[in-house]
Amino acid sequence: MFWNRLITVLKLLICSLFFIIVVAPEWPAFQDERFKIDSILDQQYFDYFVWEAKALLAKGEASLNGSQNYLTADSRKAVVLEYLDTMGQVRQLNAQVNIIYTDPEIDNPEDVAREFQQQIEEKRAQLSKLQPIAESIIQEQVADVLINEGFDLFDWAWPPVQMRVTTLPYILVVSPREEIRQVYSLSLEHGLTIPEQKKIESSLYEAVDLSALVLPIGGVGIYPSMVVETGDINHLMDTVSHEWAHHWLSLHPLGIRYAANPVMRTINETVASILGEEIGAKVIEKYYPELIRQPTQPTTPPPENDPDLQAKFDFNAEMRETRVRVDELLAGGKVEEAESYMEARRQHFWDNGYRIRKINQAYFAFYGAYADTPGRRGSDPVGPAVLAVRDGSVSLRDFMDKIGSVTSFTDLEMLVAENKDI
Repeated sequence: MFWNRLITVLKLLICSLFFIIVVAPEWPAFQDERFKIDSILDQQYFDYFVWEAKALLAKGEASLNGSQNYLTADSRKAVVLEYLDTMGQVRQLNAQVNIIYTDPEIDNPEDVAREFQQQIEEKRAQLSKLQPIAESIIQEQVADVLINEGFDLFDWAWPPVQMRVTTLPYILVVSPREEIRQVYSLSLEHGLTIPEQKKIESSLYEAVDLSALVLPIGGVGIYPSMVVETGDINHLMDTVSHEWAHHWLSLHPLGIRYAANPVMRTINETVASILGEEIGAKVIEKYYPELIRQPTQPTTPPPENDPDLQAKFDFNAEMRETRVRVDELLAGGKVEEAESYMEARRQHFWDNGYRIRKINQAYFAFYGAYADTPGRRGSDPVGPAVLAVRDGSVSLRDFMDKIGSVTSFTDLEMLVAENKDI
């Protein structure tokens, strides 16, 4: 009996040693940076598989139904505008509910917000009926303009325009503290509260010494694309067109190399922003001319508390000054001084009506990728180079064909030089 037990113990020891020697290297590296991040985020990742399954089902039903085909041009326009107006009402109601739950003077927010929640449910029911047909109409309108711009295959927009207005995941952007560079971009579940967002950011700072920021986004270029819920038709058309640009680019070298490095990501996002703004504006001009965005309207979020501040405060110039100084401080190894400076500048923006929750390295790593708008890129040459290629192109399609073959910043510089020689 003793020997049998001894043999059993020895077998267990041998098996344990085997797993330690052979299998243990495959176990999660508990000190690994990404493992720590995953541990902090836990179950807060966004589930794209579930969303995609529901979106494809909804798109399939809308395609089979084809209700928009039986509507006149005026009726189609009315459906889209009714949908956007209802969405705007929902957003306003949600804002009121958020104020109720954050007001320290209100002891019973559930009771106070109940009436608003009921109105939201009623408006959501209206949206669920309008959304399939409104989305189908918007897709056809954007596709029509794209075809006119030469993005067609056998008289069909290619790739086909497919989008879904939805609540979007938040994005967690992570950058080293010593430099502005996006090392992680992780999708988190929708609906995280501000305290939850701050907890994630501070946890990453303490656990892995990285700069982190949880941000809302306007769209995601999966297929069909995810588009933010908005009542602003100009913003909606820009976003739908922007995400379609990513679909087009994904069939070309530039899009295939999106994640190769930060420079390629910046080129991709800048190109998508250029196309999005141009196509979006032409959709509005053709189908909703009375709603054309006026040139005097700011491209950055306007101050919330005093409209007159917009004329006194140049957001892009102030932001560029901030970015350039931060780059200088980080280049000199003055990380803590750079972070203190960014917080002081954030308060400066806040005092001038721009409600920015946090400015840090991750903030610039994210917003700096959209380099067609000056400010957050500082003195980075990528944005001006892409814009130079657009300026030297005879059409939007010509620009996309040229830029689509770019696989490095060197390629982009060569394109700029070629345009100057023409």
